[in-house]
Amino acid sequence: MRIVTIIGARPQFVKAAMVSLALKEHSQIEEIIIHTGQHYSDNMSAVFFRELGIPEPHHNLSIGSMPHGAQTGQMLAAIEELLLNIKPDLMLIYGDTNSTLAGALAASKLHIPIAHIEAGLRSFNRQMPEEINRIVSDHVSDILFCPTEEAMKNANREGLNEEKLHLVGDVMFDAAIHYGNLAEQQSSILSQLQLSPKKYILSTIHRAENTDNPQRLTNLFTALIETAKSHNIILPLHPRTKSALLANNLFEQVKQAITLIEPVGFFDMIILEKNASLIVTDSGGVQKEAYFHQVPCITLRDQTEWIELIEADWNILVPATQMANLPSIVRRRMHHEGKKTNLYGAGEASKKIAEICVTKI
Repeated sequence: MRIVTIIGARPQFVKAAMVSLALKEHSQIEEIIIHTGQHYSDNMSAVFFRELGIPEPHHNLSIGSMPHGAQTGQMLAAIEELLLNIKPDLMLIYGDTNSTLAGALAASKLHIPIAHIEAGLRSFNRQMPEEINRIVSDHVSDILFCPTEEAMKNANREGLNEEKLHLVGDVMFDAAIHYGNLAEQQSSILSQLQLSPKKYILSTIHRAENTDNPQRLTNLFTALIETAKSHNIILPLHPRTKSALLANNLFEQVKQAITLIEPVGFFDMIILEKNASLIVTDSGGVQKEAYFHQVPCITLRDQTEWIELIEADWNILVPATQMANLPSIVRRRMHHEGKKTNLYGAGEASKKIAEICVTKI
C-alpha cells in the first residue's frame, strides 16, 4: 500500500511527523513524502525535519513564495506529474494551505482517494484564502479526519457523507505530548533571549488578512507597540510579515518597541509558548498550542476556525474594529485561566488515523 503525503508549511511538518510515526507501525504501508517548498528557508523548513525526525522528503518541488494562484497552479502541475509516476493508493493532506488545495485537486482529477487531516474546520469567512482551501479540500476528499465535535458538525451541515467522517482528535495535541519533554531538554531559547518564565508576551503575526492590508497591518502593529510600553513582547518574525512591515515603512518603528527574533524551530516554540504569560497571535495552530500549555490567548482576527477555544474561555478574538483596545484587553487577559476541559482527544489521533487509512485502502 502506497500513501503519498503532501506537506509544505511549518505546521504541516509537525502534524506529518506524528502521523508518519504511526504509519511506520504498519509494515504494509509505504509512505512517500512530497514537500511543495511553500516554506523553504532553513528556519521555516529544514530545522523541523531535523528536530522532529521526519524522513527527508522523497520529492521537494521548491515552489517558494508567489501569489496564491500562481503558487497553487505550479504546485498542482508538479504534484500531478509525480502522482502519474508514483500511482499511490491514497493521498494524505493536512490543514488549509495552498499545498493542501493543490494536492487535493491533483489527486481528485486522477481519481486517487484523498484523506484530509483537520477536516471540517470553518471560520465562515470566505475572504480568507485558507477558508476556501478547507472547503474545497473537504468536498473532494474521501476520508475526513475531524479533530473536534464542532468540526464534525460543520461537515454534517454541509451535507458531507457521514460515512466519510471520523472524529479522531488533534494530531497537534499528539505532538505536544510526544515532543514536550524533548523540548525541555534541548531548547535553550529562554536563556538565549534572557527571558524569565511568565514575564513576557509571545506574539506571532503572519496571516494574509493582516499582512496584506496596509491599514489593518498599521492598526495591528500600532496596538502592539502601545502594548509593548508596559509589557515585553517577543515576536518571531515571519518572512511575509517582515516584507509587509518594510513595504509600509513600519519595520524600524516596530523593531524599536518589540523584541523581533528570527522564526524558531518547534522545540524553541514549545518553550516560548509554555513560559509566556499571554499569547497574542493570528495563527490557527498557535491558538491551540496556547491551550495545550494552558496559556491564555488573544487572536487578532475577525473569526477563528477553533471556536471551541472561545467557548472554553482560553481564547478571545480581537477583530480589526477593536484593535485600539488591545492594550486594555491584554491587561485583563494576563494569566487568565479558562474552563478545565478536554477539547482535542487523548493524544492518540495519529494512531487512529493510521489504523483507519489501513482499513480504507
